[in-house]
Amino acid sequence: MKMILDERGKKHVLKQGEEFQSDLGIIKADVLDNAEVGDEIKSHNDHSFKIIKPNINDFIDVMERRCSILLKKDIGYVLAHTGLGAGSRVVDAGTGAGAIALNFGNVVGSQGHVYTYEIREDFAEIAKKNIDNFGIENITVKNQNIKDGIDEDNIDLVFLDLPKPFEIFEEVYDCLNVGGWLAVYAPYIDQAKLSYRIAKKVGFYDIDISEILQRGLEVRQNGVRPKTRMVGHSGYLLFARKL
Repeated sequence: MKMILDERGKKHVLKQGEEFQSDLGIIKADVLDNAEVGDEIKSHNDHSFKIIKPNINDFIDVMERRCSILLKKDIGYVLAHTGLGAGSRVVDAGTGAGAIALNFGNVVGSQGHVYTYEIREDFAEIAKKNIDNFGIENITVKNQNIKDGIDEDNIDLVFLDLPKPFEIFEEVYDCLNVGGWLAVYAPYIDQAKLSYRIAKKVGFYDIDISEILQRGLEVRQNGVRPKTRMVGHSGYLLFARKL
């Protein structure tokens, strides 16, 4: 897969054999097909474009979605806190457009696998399309309700983005390896609080709730200061471990 970056920093996915068109001009298909990653090419009206090889974040920025997706600040903390790595097996529920499933698949590699459950058929189809377009083959999208049962076992991480995740904590516990993690994304504190209490009752250890805030810095000629706007609350992240 190749991506084209225009002079404003906007990203576009390229399709083999098709010309590229935008408000900055047209580039013929044969020019694009012969271009290599790193090449700079011009549109018919002399605007500059750069050919790049997209990473997972580039692709997620431009992929189809009909729902909100987790922010990088939350996804990154899930990966870091649980120690997910090559060869890990993951169950994900609440696939949406597939953003976090793609991140999981990218991390666990060809020796690992991600099983992602989505109850809505339209979201499941979008997720399948996005996963296929990125070219990753270690993710299985399951259009079914995870509350009807978790089919997999020997799992290292179960990630739940559901309205009432605590309803299946016992099933989650049973499917996890010893040392495996439960992670929950909860937009509301009531969800997180109830999840904490039930996770403790089920027998999980190392239970923790975190909220990740992100604030950038503004660099000016006369100094550096925090930006006025920041990425504040998105959701609470609960982690619990089977030991």
